[in-house]
Amino acid sequence: MDEQRSTPGTWSGTGTTGGPQGPCAAAPDALLEELVGLAAYTELATFGLLASRSVDAVDLATRQTLAEAAAGSLERQGRLLGLVAADGRSAATVMTPFAGAFADFDARTSPGSWSEGLLKGVVGHGVAQDLCRELAAGLSGAGPGAFARAYDEPAPGGWATTLLADAAAGDSVLASRLALWGRRVVGEALGLVQTVLGEHPRLARLAARARAAGTGDAAAAPGTTTEPGQDADVLAWLLQRLTAEHTRRMDRLGLAA
Repeated sequence: MDEQRSTPGTWSGTGTTGGPQGPCAAAPDALLEELVGLAAYTELATFGLLASRSVDAVDLATRQTLAEAAAGSLERQGRLLGLVAADGRSAATVMTPFAGAFADFDARTSPGSWSEGLLKGVVGHGVAQDLCRELAAGLSGAGPGAFARAYDEPAPGGWATTLLADAAAGDSVLASRLALWGRRVVGEALGLVQTVLGEHPRLARLAARARAAGTGDAAAAPGTTTEPGQDADVLAWLLQRLTAEHTRRMDRLGLAA
């Protein structure tokens, strides 16, 4: 993948301003706040999707399941925002850098049915959630553990797996249609990942640090000053991990990735 360092919104890896005073040299608390902003905004978007799917669910039990899942997204968002509450930042302030981040993705993935809308949430927002988990490995000190505890209790995504898996198992035509839809959604979601990292250098910095930590590159691990990795290599590593997790997610649904 070619680097496009001069174009806003494209992958910029460790930043383009150069030197230790650039945005990618942000203090760890700034890196955490940036990641919390993305994760909290993702949970807000997930809440909206689940709430809308609950309104027109096929039966009362499904409606209740999705309503509870939507509430869970707000609870998870609250725990995430609590990680930066000591700074006195409001939820809106923390999330503002990501306002409208999913607009293009939503426009490109307008579902044609209730099931497609639910799968969009599982796949699209699932990729966003996986991205946040991967980036958290680039935080310093106790950051990765604190983020994981806030984000993964209870684990997001399980609310819809049974619903979609049961529906697909009972209808081979639906299963084929959802498998195709899942491929389209994940393609758009992975494209969104590149856009988000390109527009937010601190997140790109976290990606580079996460890769360094995962590959045992002590010289470029969190807490050091060495700039880790090459931009294209970091992006390829990250997309590979996100794609692998997407494949496992589709397997749990009984759908071909």
